[in-house]
Amino acid sequence: IQGVNRDIITLLGRMKYRSSYGQNVLNHSIEVAQLSSIMAAELGLDPMLAKRAGLFHDIGKTVDRSIEGPHAIIGFEIAKRCREHPIVCNAIGAHHDEMPMEHSIAVLVQAADAISGARPGARRESVEAYVKRLERLEAIATSFEGVAKTYAIQAGREVRVIVEQDKINDVLQDQLADDIAQKIQEEMEYPGQIKVNVIRERRSIAYAK
Repeated sequence: IQGVNRDIITLLGRMKYRSSYGQNVLNHSIEVAQLSSIMAAELGLDPMLAKRAGLFHDIGKTVDRSIEGPHAIIGFEIAKRCREHPIVCNAIGAHHDEMPMEHSIAVLVQAADAISGARPGARRESVEAYVKRLERLEAIATSFEGVAKTYAIQAGREVRVIVEQDKINDVLQDQLADDIAQKIQEEMEYPGQIKVNVIRERRSIAYAK
C-alpha cells in the first residue's frame, strides 16, 4: 500500500499496542485487509482499494477517548480529512452499520471484519465472560432510580435504558444518561466505547367499542 498519509501511518503504529477482546488490533486489521483484497479480486472489484479499506477500518480505535462517537465514524472522519478515496472512507464508516454502505467494498470489509473476529482462537473472551459483561452493563443501568428496563445490544456497544415516564422528566433524562455513562466508566473495563441511550416514552391508548 502506497501514498499513505503520515497521520494514518501514526495511527497504524498505535494499533500494535491496542487490543480488542484480546485480539491485537493491528494483526486483526492486517487480516481484514488480506481477506477483503482476496474477496474483491474474486468478485472483479479493486483489490487494492479493498485492502486499503480493510487495513484502515479500525483506525478510529486509536484516538483519545475524549473524542466522542463510534470508532467507525471517527475513523471515517480521519480518513476523509487525510483525503483517502471515498470508497475507503465509506467502508471504514459503514463497517458497523453506523452509516449507509455506498459500495460493494464496504460489504466485503464488514464481512472480513466479522470473519477475522470470529476465527477460532482470535479472541480470548469466552462466551461466559461475554454474557457476564452484558449482564453487568444492564445491572449498572438498572441500579438507578426510575429505570424500568435495560437492554445491552450491539455486542455490548450500546445499552438502551427505558425509564418510567412519571418519574423521569426531560431534564432528569439527560442527567441520567450522563450518570449511567460515568458509572460504567468507573466500574467496567471494555474495548472502545459504550453508547448509553435513555428512552422516555409516553403512550396514549384508547379503545373503540
